[in-house]
Amino acid sequence: MNQNLGTIKNQYISKIADLKTDKELETLRIELFGRNGLINDLFSKIKEVAPEDKKQYGTDLNQLKTDLEQSLLSKNVQKSEKLTSEKLTSTIFGLPKIGHLHPITQTERELNEVFRKLGFSIYNSPEIVTDEFNFTRLNVPKDHPARDMQDSIYIKEPEYLLRTQTSTIESYLLKNENKNLPIRAAFPGSVYRNEKVNHSNHFVFHQYQAVVIDKGITMKDLIGTMDLMFKTLYGPNVVVRYRCKYYPEVEPGVGPDMQCFKCHGVGCNLCKYAGWIEMGGSGMIHPNVLKMAGIDSKVWSGFAFGMGLDRWTMAQKNIKDIRTLMGGNLAYKPNEL
Repeated sequence: MNQNLGTIKNQYISKIADLKTDKELETLRIELFGRNGLINDLFSKIKEVAPEDKKQYGTDLNQLKTDLEQSLLSKNVQKSEKLTSEKLTSTIFGLPKIGHLHPITQTERELNEVFRKLGFSIYNSPEIVTDEFNFTRLNVPKDHPARDMQDSIYIKEPEYLLRTQTSTIESYLLKNENKNLPIRAAFPGSVYRNEKVNHSNHFVFHQYQAVVIDKGITMKDLIGTMDLMFKTLYGPNVVVRYRCKYYPEVEPGVGPDMQCFKCHGVGCNLCKYAGWIEMGGSGMIHPNVLKMAGIDSKVWSGFAFGMGLDRWTMAQKNIKDIRTLMGGNLAYKPNEL
């Protein structure tokens, strides 16, 4: 194992051995595996590792994560005093903590785990963006007809708007990391459009984007990655088709559709009686996008895809109406969603 990772492992194995109570255990778990915890921080720094060492480093880091998880799970600690009925009624703040992660968060974390195992970093960027990063750097110049496909919500027209797609995060990524190639990054995020709310559309929704820039990347790599996503979340028997689609930022473009989980291809209101649900867009990154980011398209190639995270969640949790995700009626056990 990498020497630094080995030191970290020994340090935290020792800390785990000294834990006395469940509160101490939970504090250490958050320190290690929380959103801003040590493990996520180490995964985000894979891009700083020398290219020839990345594969071994990623393997060692995954092993470190597994070893620390197992150590925490196997640690027996003293349980904190349970609340009695008398204590519960003595104050309105004495209610036990109940609930579960939001379904979108559950799906997002599953996807993050898939991509971390593939050596991807998890990236993010602002939600309030400029026209340059939302459109121009994605091969959509002023007066391009593709702008009419997105009913953008401007904060200060014509310059500042709420991002309409997670491809905007890609714009920031390519600009900031164009000297640190190759790139493998994934990023979930909220996006905003002036949409009429109904059972399948909302003005606030979520997407999941992934970008790869490397030498010799082809459409085969893109399809293989998306197939892995579908099978991981929906099982080996999931039915998916890929259609040629137009997106300004990629060429060629591909639209993955999944057979409707509500009607199983027969046709219903959720899939608009097509039998299929469009799950996102993808393709090989357009040379113009690479050029604007300062990347030589004759040397480097790549793919990108942006998936509708809400629809992926709905399919996985069998939720029939997207408005449920934004409402307060989510007081179910996760397996009942």
